Amino acid sequence: VGLQVRGEKRFLLLQLLPDTTELAGTNPAALDAGLAHKQKLDCALQLARSVALDFNNALTSVLGYTSLMLSKAEAAHPWRRTLLEIEKSAAKAAEVAADLAAFSLQEKEARSQAAGNVNVILQRCVEFFQNSRKEPTAWNVQLDRRLFAAKFDEAKIQQAFMKILENAVESLWENGRVGVQTRNVELAEPTQDRNAKLAAGLYVCAEISDNGCGIEPDVLPRIFEPFFTTKKGTHRGLGLAWVYGIVTNHGGGVAVSSQPEAGASVRVYLPAERSIVRDRAQAGDDLTGNQTILMVDDEDLLLTMGETILSSYGYHVLTANSGQKALEIISKSDKTIDLVITDLVMPVMSGRELAEQVRRLSPGTRILSVSGYVWPGSKQEEITYLQKPFTTQELLMKVKHVLGPT
Repeated sequence: VGLQVRGEKRFLLLQLLPDTTELAGTNPAALDAGLAHKQKLDCALQLARSVALDFNNALTSVLGYTSLMLSKAEAAHPWRRTLLEIEKSAAKAAEVAADLAAFSLQEKEARSQAAGNVNVILQRCVEFFQNSRKEPTAWNVQLDRRLFAAKFDEAKIQQAFMKILENAVESLWENGRVGVQTRNVELAEPTQDRNAKLAAGLYVCAEISDNGCGIEPDVLPRIFEPFFTTKKGTHRGLGLAWVYGIVTNHGGGVAVSSQPEAGASVRVYLPAERSIVRDRAQAGDDLTGNQTILMVDDEDLLLTMGETILSSYGYHVLTANSGQKALEIISKSDKTIDLVITDLVMPVMSGRELAEQVRRLSPGTRILSVSGYVWPGSKQEEITYLQKPFTTQELLMKVKHVLGPT
């Protein structure tokens, strides 16, 4: 099978053994179906890995430029809604890329997830509905600015919140209201909220409520059943079942309370830790800088995107499309390079190998690793790691964090 990867035509042999009927009389070992199956699977994994890498790189460029334009556009700009749709589509595509990457990992241990702020995801989801809904809706958003950190798959949790908000908005009558609230929850002992059984510990609770049509008492116990729906048309009844699966796979719980014609409330609990992850940039936050940053990636489109974003916020940006070129720039530069942003997966010299040599060559230079395929292996590595694809704000905030106070 031919595959175009980074301008090169690569070939994968999905059938590595000849037809076994031709070898039956001469080579009995060729009849080992298990070996043939493993060889085919290895090739499929190689294909998935290549696709995931290139897909993530393309999405990083799309999401980076889109979020940059959103950060510069006024709230009433006519293109803002279109840009939000592009951002939403890129987020969905990112989930596909993440699934491909997870499939291609031959090690089966769970993917390490960096601690994040649920407020960031909820703000993004609420903004989408605020800009896309034609009927007037009153929104009451109260997000705890000291929210505990939780570990979650961003794309999946975002889709769970989008589904809950979609149900809330669809249930509204005239003069509809939607409330969105986050808070910290500390349980000294096991607790049950409706059908959600929660072990003792720390949680982040995200509650989405509405004043819509509500849920009938005989329907409420069945809302998480797959393929059960009271909606007409093409609805498959997988929405809340899907939400339930996502949240429980994160070790959390979902509780729903409702009264007919009196609205509904959905509470999502996610296990948390007693630390604070700053939420996304607010108006007035200073994301500018004047330091010198060297970006290293074997994809030129990502180098161009990174240079565009960082230079527009005041940074002096150098680029290199290989680890070797990056080392040459560092050794020959007459300016101090404050930060190296490097992709972890590159040919010839990986990002980790580059980081080791940079630390020896220029001990004062900070290092930020990015990848859509390799994840940090320790809590310390999470601090200087950025997951692809990322937005303009995520890149700028991570750069500020890694560089530290100036």
